[in-house]
Amino acid sequence: MADRPHPSSTISGPHDGTTFSYIPGDTLAIHPSLTLHKEWTDKIDPITYEVIRHNLWNINEELGMTIQRISGSPVAMYAFDLNSSIFTEDGEFIYYGPYQLYMSGVSDVQVKWTLEYRSQNPGIFEDDMFLSNDPWVGAAHQMDVTLLTPVFWDGKLFCWITNVLHQYDVGGITPGSFCPNARDSFDEGILIPPVKIVERGELRRDIEGVYLRASRKPYLVALDLRAQIAGNNTAKRRILGLIRRYGPEVVKGVMRKIIDNAEQAFLQKLAKLPDGVWRERSYVEVAYVGDRKTYQVMLNMQKKGDRLVFDNAGTAPQVGAINTTYSGWRGSIMTAINELLCWDQLYAIGGALRHIEFQPSLGAFTSAAHPASVSTAPVQAMEISLYPAYNTISKLLSGDPELKRDAMCIGGTSQFPLTVFRGIDQWGEKFGYLLLDPMVGAIGAFSFRDGIATGGQVRSPICRIGNVEHNEQSFPLLVLYRRENTDSGGAGKFRGGNSAAVSFIPHGTDGIVQDTESSGAAIPTAPGLMGGYPANTNYYRFKRGTDIQQWLARREIPGDVGEVSGEDVLLQLRQIDIQQGPDDVYEVAFAAGAGYGDPIERDPEAVRKDVYLGDVSAHAARELFRVVLAGEEEDLRVDVTATAALRRQAVVERLGREPKPYAGPRLPLLRHLTDCLDLVKSDGRPWLGCARCGQPLCDAHENYKLHCHRIDRPIQAANTLIGDPRRFIDDDVQFRQFCCPACGGLVENEVCRTADPVLRDIELDVE
Repeated sequence: MADRPHPSSTISGPHDGTTFSYIPGDTLAIHPSLTLHKEWTDKIDPITYEVIRHNLWNINEELGMTIQRISGSPVAMYAFDLNSSIFTEDGEFIYYGPYQLYMSGVSDVQVKWTLEYRSQNPGIFEDDMFLSNDPWVGAAHQMDVTLLTPVFWDGKLFCWITNVLHQYDVGGITPGSFCPNARDSFDEGILIPPVKIVERGELRRDIEGVYLRASRKPYLVALDLRAQIAGNNTAKRRILGLIRRYGPEVVKGVMRKIIDNAEQAFLQKLAKLPDGVWRERSYVEVAYVGDRKTYQVMLNMQKKGDRLVFDNAGTAPQVGAINTTYSGWRGSIMTAINELLCWDQLYAIGGALRHIEFQPSLGAFTSAAHPASVSTAPVQAMEISLYPAYNTISKLLSGDPELKRDAMCIGGTSQFPLTVFRGIDQWGEKFGYLLLDPMVGAIGAFSFRDGIATGGQVRSPICRIGNVEHNEQSFPLLVLYRRENTDSGGAGKFRGGNSAAVSFIPHGTDGIVQDTESSGAAIPTAPGLMGGYPANTNYYRFKRGTDIQQWLARREIPGDVGEVSGEDVLLQLRQIDIQQGPDDVYEVAFAAGAGYGDPIERDPEAVRKDVYLGDVSAHAARELFRVVLAGEEEDLRVDVTATAALRRQAVVERLGREPKPYAGPRLPLLRHLTDCLDLVKSDGRPWLGCARCGQPLCDAHENYKLHCHRIDRPIQAANTLIGDPRRFIDDDVQFRQFCCPACGGLVENEVCRTADPVLRDIELDVE
């Protein structure tokens, strides 16, 4: 299904990847000199199908592993900041790799652009490879470099193999190429639309020279390029081996069947779900150094029959250094689609995409025009496009009792708190890098179980982080601690996974220079679902002139920045050239996973266990979960009577009176919409009602939140680790709670600016 710009777009023009993002049309204008392999058969027995299907998956995964082995880059080895993909001859997805999913999400448009704009001149031939990093053609940002390889059989283009790998440095005003103070893309790394870097099997030294010349570390980028070439060559050799063994028509038939089967599985899920519009609102803070504003992000998802349509109408205009392009926005949402709706098809999203349309509001900062600054896209505009999609899709899935189990709250590091550091390393060489520890993230809560503490980032199913010893070996750092953060996960009936913090000092050098670049420090970016509470916010802590060297001389290591003496310095979310000496202690902590369901419905025994294990503090147990504990350590136990009284008191505080659960006959149920909201029938019309007590709330064509009892609280009430937003932004931030006016059970929460209107998050299409 072809994408089209949303009517709210503030810019217009040819969508060819120059000023405006490339948006493929219904058909591709491919030069007739390029012949595509279209022949296939459906006469494939089930065993052969499964053998070839899993062969293709393994080929794609092996592609990524080959890059890791040859590159040796910490980005590849430990952050898995790469991905691989296989496409049909005309750019339809067969498989994503299991690494950084959003990287594949931007690859199909690059294949299609190459078919349209390179098939005539310079032409696409056997053993060619194209290199690209242009976000307006399809890259996530300049450092995510794509290598596209056409695979030919008998003179015809059979399929495409691609890989994307984050490069150490491709230029720009900041070492490492993340440029938090860029005015536009001319302050950032080199932009390369698809260019033929390997021609008929030979690496073009002239093109490689142009590519490497922009980098501060050309020898590392050159090694990564060879790793990418080797990965694609390995995958190409494996696919050609399959063709020789089974024949081209059979292999192509399996490729088609993978997509067709995934399409049918996707349609079967959509058929179980209600029609309507689901919305999510979030924010990015601080667009440039010295800024204190917030920028709204809207995601609107319409489900109608067998189609999903996504748009970002209502998102703030492009600004500063927080932007992404259409392909980055689209690729981010595709990550959530893959994980929530296509996981059972091995991420074969091509079938689903036949029924999904993306309508970018061009000119918004999540679909920006050239020359907007986009070097920070994956850690800001793309993440803030990705994670709200988990909430909208999860709310849609909640409309079916079976699919509800696939619903998942927003996970940790939902805005990556970037630490970019540089200087002279322990060997006297210049270095520049970014701290990858926030990749440890956390997994948000599910509809039936808790999330996973430091369980990684959901956008990268097999991600991990480097061990401390490797970081200290590679960079002039001494890591003081890396620990999980008690209370960081969102409270709920099911608790979000906790995240972590890491602290370090310079070591083996006179000092290092840092830049901070973050959002989600004033306004939490992992709000909960169905009354679940948000996770903590990101934060930086910096203490100058400490006694850390005396600690080390005593052979002691602090477990928290607060344990060392020194001057506390408040770091801003975008701050450059921070000087850190050997006596200065730095810590960065990252957001955790969101909670699911009303916290006062959590099993008190589960809360006791949380406190015993150190996942939740005794203070949070009482204030958020309303559980009273007695005793300590092995004798820790729940005071059942006091807990029941405290929880009843919590409901009274919400309503301002004693609860009066609905006592009338329950209205006929049409369907469960969420754990808290039912679609019922009243006098022949659809209504919305409380799923707990049956209290009718409103006609189904109205915003149910306006008929709930509303409580406005400061955002600090949502999580014990959330501080005063005014440290970083000028807007007031609110934690809105909407509960049943009869029984007092939480229906939903909102994290928002005080001046924002109530969001209509669910708008059903009902008669």
